[in-house]
Amino acid sequence: MHYKAFLFFIFFTSSELKSQIVVDPGEMVAVKISTCPDIKNKEIFFYTFNNIEYAIIPSPFSKNSRVIKSYCIPIKINKKDFGESRITILDVSKVNLSEEDSQRAYKESQLIKESLNSYSTDIKPSLKFISPVDGIISSRYGKQRYINDQPRSPHLALDIAAAEGTEIIAPAPGKVILVGDFFYSGNYLILDHGLGLLSSYSHMSKIHVQAGDYLKQSDIIGEVGSTGRVTGPHLHWSVYLEKKRINPESLIAENFFEKLFN
Repeated sequence: MHYKAFLFFIFFTSSELKSQIVVDPGEMVAVKISTCPDIKNKEIFFYTFNNIEYAIIPSPFSKNSRVIKSYCIPIKINKKDFGESRITILDVSKVNLSEEDSQRAYKESQLIKESLNSYSTDIKPSLKFISPVDGIISSRYGKQRYINDQPRSPHLALDIAAAEGTEIIAPAPGKVILVGDFFYSGNYLILDHGLGLLSSYSHMSKIHVQAGDYLKQSDIIGEVGSTGRVTGPHLHWSVYLEKKRINPESLIAENFFEKLFN
């Protein structure tokens, strides 16, 4: 190979590669398939943007910095302080559970886990999400949660406060795969957006869909309520990618695509 051509080849290939990707917990990472061809063999979420194909990978929540080496490019997750959230639940039976309630909550958690494992491969996911409800953000993703001053799991969802009965819509096309009345979540459902991208909706006063329904973006799925363990009417909105809870607020940010595909 000619020397100048060889130098060009080295520059071109190295400019396409990164030693590692650095990202905050709860975000998504877009990796070009051209720089990581082996990733095509994995059963993950692929997305085409500006005629370039990417693998979309979740950055799971972590309290400390860590490096994921499951892909051809290491992904470093930053250590980030999300702050804390303290709430008071007046019904202490929903904080210190009886044996019966504890067994119910466990069975429901297993049902949710099974649903998150049963996502569809024939639905083409969209990343053009819109907010599912018109309201005020009352608790953001990642905050360390304290309930009645007792430390609990981090808040890996987005809480949007709104008046009882406010309409909740599908933020993206999907299929309803679980509907129920759960101990913690109250009236609850899960939407399957395809290829491991799912979302869930808690504490609704009413649900207007049923399992098996295929929804378009903006279809009404229910109404804001205060069912389950809550301090007031709001929507508790979770988004999952590859069973990892990611930050829903990032999906509806104005600069989402610019940030993801930069």
